[in-house]
Amino acid sequence: MSTPLAFMDEAQARDEICRVGRSLFERGYVHATAGNISVRLADGYLITPTDACLGALQPERLARLDADGQQLSGDRGSKTIVLHRRIYAASEATAAPARCVIHTHSTHLVACSLAAASSAGGQWTEGADLLPPITPYFVMKVGHVPHIAYHRPGAPEAAEAVARAIARHAAAGHPIRAVMLARLGPNVWHETPASAMATLEELEETARLWQLSGPGITPLNATQLAELRATFGAAW
Repeated sequence: MSTPLAFMDEAQARDEICRVGRSLFERGYVHATAGNISVRLADGYLITPTDACLGALQPERLARLDADGQQLSGDRGSKTIVLHRRIYAASEATAAPARCVIHTHSTHLVACSLAAASSAGGQWTEGADLLPPITPYFVMKVGHVPHIAYHRPGAPEAAEAVARAIARHAAAGHPIRAVMLARLGPNVWHETPASAMATLEELEETARLWQLSGPGITPLNATQLAELRATFGAAW
């Protein structure tokens, strides 16, 4: 039986959210007041405030919520806590449980989403992969990224679709660490803000390579994927 994943200390989590937010903003992964970061604590959650710039977060102003998602202190929390809480709950029993969730509007990922939505011609396949397995590090560090059909920001239908994708992939033996909300941006999760940020970086870089290379690029084949699973435990 695996050891339960530990929760971060609240003071450390506050500092890490601000550090990661500033890093993402300064490197162009988020802009203006787009994006949000949350951390699950032993007795609740921290999340960035609504309409906050991730490049100018202050630890004491982060929204502190109880275990039921009700705000206790700080500035008013982002409405995306509904989706984040659904990710925390749905991923808990998988091999990729979340302790931090990051949402951005990263440019190349949104561009891939727009292109995929256009090519689909309105015939949406729920949970189809946004990107093929084109590099070994995308396979090893990110894995499958289901493309979730468009819903307005904050819509409960999006949260339910994400939960279904998490359950479906876990049942198939390849738990996920990211989903792509059509026309909006990715949600990625991991054990800490730093590891969630690294997952996001690998995902956005893969989207950039896909955009630069065009749809004619050849993905890794079944033998190559099997080798990554056998050698590195890749969840693909």
